[in-house]
Amino acid sequence: MRSWKVFEASEVLKEVEEATPQPTGSEVVVSVSHCGLCHSDLTLWKGIFDMGDRQVPIDSIGLQRPLTLGHEILGTVTAVGPEATGVEVGDRRLVYPWLGCGECDACRAGQENLCMQGRPLGMRRPGGFGSHVVVPHGRYLIDTGDLDPALAATYACSGLTAYSAIRKAMPVRPEEAIVMVGAGGLGLSGIVILKALGHENIVVVDVSEDKLKTAIQAGAHKTVLSTGDDVTKKIVEAVGRPVRTIIDFVNNSQTAAFSFPALARGGRIIMVGMFGGQITVPTMRMAQGGLSLIGSITGTLQELRDLVELAKSGKLDAIPYETVPKASINDAMGRLLKGAVKGRIVLQEETA
Repeated sequence: MRSWKVFEASEVLKEVEEATPQPTGSEVVVSVSHCGLCHSDLTLWKGIFDMGDRQVPIDSIGLQRPLTLGHEILGTVTAVGPEATGVEVGDRRLVYPWLGCGECDACRAGQENLCMQGRPLGMRRPGGFGSHVVVPHGRYLIDTGDLDPALAATYACSGLTAYSAIRKAMPVRPEEAIVMVGAGGLGLSGIVILKALGHENIVVVDVSEDKLKTAIQAGAHKTVLSTGDDVTKKIVEAVGRPVRTIIDFVNNSQTAAFSFPALARGGRIIMVGMFGGQITVPTMRMAQGGLSLIGSITGTLQELRDLVELAKSGKLDAIPYETVPKASINDAMGRLLKGAVKGRIVLQEETA
């Protein structure tokens, strides 16, 4: 098999030939045909988590190079272990990558994405930047039917992360404004998911006029350009009143700073993005305003199944995406780093 690995932080990924893994027990081997490229891959490639008050190297939390990144994975089952169930060789499947230990309280509650001992694909297990991945059990594989495989691959993170955040924001009346910060792959996924769920008042905030135009094309009803010193005022004016629900797909110091003052009493910010930073919160206003800051990290296996069913229903529009050969991975990473991507890049095996 071939893999593109991170050997040194922020250096080019190197192609490596290695033995194709063989499954044991309940394991399933999937030949990767498509793998979406995510900002989380850039963070791991750089090797630093921005925690606001400090910079945390990835090796300090047990992530050791070389790393095979990539977690938006779709492909074909090529081998199954003797105890594998639910799939057969030749099945095309979307892979749920947010694997837990299977034994803790979070895992038993169906929230493997919150497992403290989690071993997600593309982070603590080799991911979709390789030509094959090992999945520990067939239950993590989802039949996407006739869906476009390149688009369906993005559901494993971009789609799922947006869907889970939206689920945390509900219930919201269809005509009540939901403000979404960021019009990249996550934000565009959020727009089409809200539309599919029947929402009628989507306000999108971004620093890029081009991305805001794309947001309107995707179905946003209003946009706010987040440049200058009066972003909070512009958000409140666009909504017509202080905001009850903000979903921050960027989630850095700047976006938190202009979002928090825009909240109405009873308002909440769903904090999703991993761009890093910090916010100083006035504790009195939190209490007096009945405010909530809610973190949201990827989503559950059941939420991914629900999202795929929503897509199969035909209600979920496609976000903009493009496919590039996996061999062009370093160029694709560079474009994503520069912010020169509309929607999502999906890496595709040349033989796919």
